[in-house]
Amino acid sequence: MTFSRREWAILFLLAALFALFNASLLWEWLYPIRYEGEIARAAERYEVDPYLLLAIIRIESKFNPYTVSEKGAVGLMQLMPETAAWVAQKAGLPQELAMRLDDPAVNVTLGAWYVRYLLDRFAGNTALAVAAYNAGPTAVDRWLARRVWDGRRETVSAIPYGETRHFVQRVLYYHDRYRAVYEDRFAHLSGTVQQR
Repeated sequence: MTFSRREWAILFLLAALFALFNASLLWEWLYPIRYEGEIARAAERYEVDPYLLLAIIRIESKFNPYTVSEKGAVGLMQLMPETAAWVAQKAGLPQELAMRLDDPAVNVTLGAWYVRYLLDRFAGNTALAVAAYNAGPTAVDRWLARRVWDGRRETVSAIPYGETRHFVQRVLYYHDRYRAVYEDRFAHLSGTVQQR
């Protein structure tokens, strides 16, 4: 069966109208949220922007809690077991949590604490914290000391590690997208979390 030009035009118009009236569904399909409760609890507990956690999870694991990288990073937020053990110790959490990184609640809790630590270490600068999440804080300290990168969002292209540069660009992009699509989704969290 073939369609005439008029029939194609009508189909296109109907599809456009459907998309227009269901735009929020389309955006939510493109930018899904999984493990919302775990993310909201960890964001509130450690005063971390939940949209930042969503962006990191989206890039790191695409919301698959069983993802394991070639380097051995595990779970939603792709935590290295050594980092997870360090976080658990510093946060005063049971060490055995570092062995359960495929548990979404554990992974997001430890990951959110680490993001909070990095934000504090880099004076609330999200771009620096995200770069440190990927490359490690020592590398970021070195870039700043050598004036390789000034830590501004507008100069992310100066990050010397290609993987980290790409990671920061994508996390910042998805952070903005998640915030735009779900602007009121986490309104129940304390104001300090939303403003960071």
